[in-house]
Amino acid sequence: MNLLNEYKNGLLILLMLFSGGRVAAQVDTTFKQLKLTFPTYLKMVGEHNLGYAAEKFKVSIAQADALSAKVFPDPELSFGAGDHGQRRMKMGYEISSGLSYTLELGGKRRARINLANREAELAQLLLDDYFRNLRVDASAAYLHAIKERELLRVKMNSYEMMKRLSSSDSIRLKMGAITAVDARQSRLEAASQLNEVFQQEADWKAAVAKLNLLIGSKQRDLFYQPEADMKKLDRVFNLQELILNAQNRRTDLLAALKSNEISVSLLKLAKAARTLDLGLSIGLASNSVVANAVAPTPSSTNVTIGFSIPLKFSNQNQGALKSARYGVQQGEVLYKQTELQIQTEVTQAYYNYLAGRKQVAQFGEGMLLDAQKVLDGKVYSYKRGETSLLEVLTAQRTFNDVQQSYLETLNVYGDALLELERAAGIWDIEF
Repeated sequence: MNLLNEYKNGLLILLMLFSGGRVAAQVDTTFKQLKLTFPTYLKMVGEHNLGYAAEKFKVSIAQADALSAKVFPDPELSFGAGDHGQRRMKMGYEISSGLSYTLELGGKRRARINLANREAELAQLLLDDYFRNLRVDASAAYLHAIKERELLRVKMNSYEMMKRLSSSDSIRLKMGAITAVDARQSRLEAASQLNEVFQQEADWKAAVAKLNLLIGSKQRDLFYQPEADMKKLDRVFNLQELILNAQNRRTDLLAALKSNEISVSLLKLAKAARTLDLGLSIGLASNSVVANAVAPTPSSTNVTIGFSIPLKFSNQNQGALKSARYGVQQGEVLYKQTELQIQTEVTQAYYNYLAGRKQVAQFGEGMLLDAQKVLDGKVYSYKRGETSLLEVLTAQRTFNDVQQSYLETLNVYGDALLELERAAGIWDIEF
């Protein structure tokens, strides 16, 4: 990316945005802006989002735990020394050493490895699910920033129109064409709309500032300017295909299935833990020379080999085994619950999307154009003295309401599409 060119683009956008004239001078535009396309934005979210980066460590930790599960039990090495205490009889002393090892039986190690591997796979699925949600939330923030910028444009244009009307009324007042009350009313209306511009400016900056958080940017005076064609939101879906796709591909459902596998692995490990282990040992003992006259004995070295079996009276307690079995049953129920939940989410998101699609289509059938024509007609008539200022203000408020309602509806429509794709586990959003 050529940074200089991006700065130029950002400056151009800034000039276009505030080309309305005098109001631009009253809006704080001292911060830098860079044009940010949607594909670039999503790429930056995937690479630089700090929350996502932290989640990646969970996968690394789980993979490291899987490596630890492969470790065999450590052997034990022992040393000892003894004195027979008979100085007068010269019984000498003894030095011993030994090596012991616990041989795990019943497949404990294999069960631990399987469990650790399933947990590592679950961590990867949860990471994928985290990004699935992050991608949707980041896209919603991107669309929200666009909406706030468009609302600012609408309010700036309305203020500019009212400002020009107020200036014209000042001249008409001097000419005696209107009353002082009408001139004062138009000035108050212009001042009121300027306040709305200031508030909308703050809302817009707050929206673009959130983008910095999502892409992990630490720039204090630099804001990214999203650019997208909202008309590319239109899609046609089949509800049954969406449900089937969600049940096959949603990462949270796959994670629920993996959790069930983990419960089964825990049960196997609990059963293996009840199997007796075998303790193996080998020892070496050296006795010094016994030099008394009663029973003189030369030095000797003895080798011992043995094994031990723990007496696991704790196996009488079935608590751990029962807990593992209940865990398996719970996992099966939770999987069915997740499956049903997904079906419901897809259905709800689908109908919300259809409703938003119809609402946006209704605006495309002439509502925006009609509101503009009514306002232009009222302003023209007012300047000719054929209508009152109140009718102009009413027409302008209607025009503003329609414009804002259109932008809000378009944003809701975009959010509905994002929620539907989140619920269905698909992603084909492009601008």
